[in-house]
Amino acid sequence: MRRFIKALAMAISLVLCMTLFSACNSDKESSKGKDKGEFITVTDHLGNVVEVPKEIKSVAIGKIYPMASVISVFFDSAEIITGMPEQCMTAAKNSLLSELYPEILDAETGYINGANLNIEALLELNPDVYIYNVADASHGEICRKAGIPAVAVAVNKWEYDAVTTLNSWIDLLSQLFPENEKASVVDRYSKDILERIEQRTKDIHDAEKEKLFFLYQYSDTNIATSGSRFFGQYWADAVGAYNVGSVIDKDNSVSVNMEQIIEWNPECILITNFTTATPEEIYEDEKWQTIDAVKNKRVYKMPLGMYRSYTCGVDTPVTLMWIAKTVYPELFSDINITEETKQYYKEVFGIELTSEQADSIFNPSKGASAY
Repeated sequence: MRRFIKALAMAISLVLCMTLFSACNSDKESSKGKDKGEFITVTDHLGNVVEVPKEIKSVAIGKIYPMASVISVFFDSAEIITGMPEQCMTAAKNSLLSELYPEILDAETGYINGANLNIEALLELNPDVYIYNVADASHGEICRKAGIPAVAVAVNKWEYDAVTTLNSWIDLLSQLFPENEKASVVDRYSKDILERIEQRTKDIHDAEKEKLFFLYQYSDTNIATSGSRFFGQYWADAVGAYNVGSVIDKDNSVSVNMEQIIEWNPECILITNFTTATPEEIYEDEKWQTIDAVKNKRVYKMPLGMYRSYTCGVDTPVTLMWIAKTVYPELFSDINITEETKQYYKEVFGIELTSEQADSIFNPSKGASAY
């Protein structure tokens, strides 16, 4: 009898072990299937294949300053943005971006200090993804070691072609958020704007092109413009104008002096929002009085939509049309830039701006220029 009871107990124990083993195996297989479904892979602008959560709920942004505004418009919400640099916050506070998406003002800014990334501060935000500039490759490595998926985004990979750059950014965002794909509609609208401008400017001969000067930064100690390798060159080429700074073959902004500007004698001056300078200040400054653009009152402040429009950004198609109309007012006299802006935002992003909101883009606050 004892032997029977002992054998029965062993048999029961064996059955229980097999049942438990089978259950554990089942749980493991179920877990594996779940894990596979929770992540996707994207290829960033450095060629890195990055595994990111399938459902991204929070994003922190590095020194790719227009990206916060691009993501906000992409989602028609800024709730996903948990952190961004202080330069983004300054622009947001003084632009339409914070009016449309006040939640963006809740984003943290303290994890970026100049070129340095404070990984401890970033970890406290616990973002699902960190988006950084390809120029800051070390940021990606720091994040990967800390277990934060990091996606690199390029600014000048396409030689400062603002349309191609914007389309590439939207394409990457559409990979990260496939349920919100907008790449094709942004590409189509951008190319349509370019074609419309080209049709009206294609017959302008080189000798007749407007001489255009970009006042990128301006202070008592520094005057900076766009050489042949910066966004100013792209804008000028795209609207059929001549960038007087193109004789300088340097990347990014370049410093020049008043003697050089007087010699160039630009016919139109566009002031970026990376300086607090205004057209009125230039008109009143004796140093500029011999320049045709000043004598003819053709100095303009560039738009500030969701971000400073001199760089690539979500407002790039609108900026293109505004520059074309500003440089060649006769060729684009029928264009109502306010209506163009409203149409762009509605058709591409489903965002309905009022006329007042659209107009505000072309009347930027001086406070937004702090950089």
